[in-house]
Amino acid sequence: MHSPELLKGTLQTIVLKVLKDHGRMYGYEITQRVKELSDDRIFLTEGALYPTLHKLEAEGMLKTETVNIGKRVRKYYVLTPEGKSLVKERVAEFADFIKTMANVLQVQLG
Repeated sequence: MHSPELLKGTLQTIVLKVLKDHGRMYGYEITQRVKELSDDRIFLTEGALYPTLHKLEAEGMLKTETVNIGKRVRKYYVLTPEGKSLVKERVAEFADFIKTMANVLQVQLG
């Protein structure tokens, strides 16, 4: 598992990319997809995920859709057009950062 400090700066990018690739998702679904994609190496806690989702929503990158399922209410998150355009930029920026860090740390990327 990766340290929470490493995830702090990447969480928005992770959430944006997962939503871009998988469309409308609810919080638990996002955590499970990230866990699956990371081969169980990244665990998003509610305490990290929901503030990130709320911040992205406040910035206009996400919108929510509420669905009643029996007696429960499920909140789905979906990218706005602004969010969709931001994903490509954020992913490219992060990929460049990874290359830069590999150079700084003098490690080979597999």
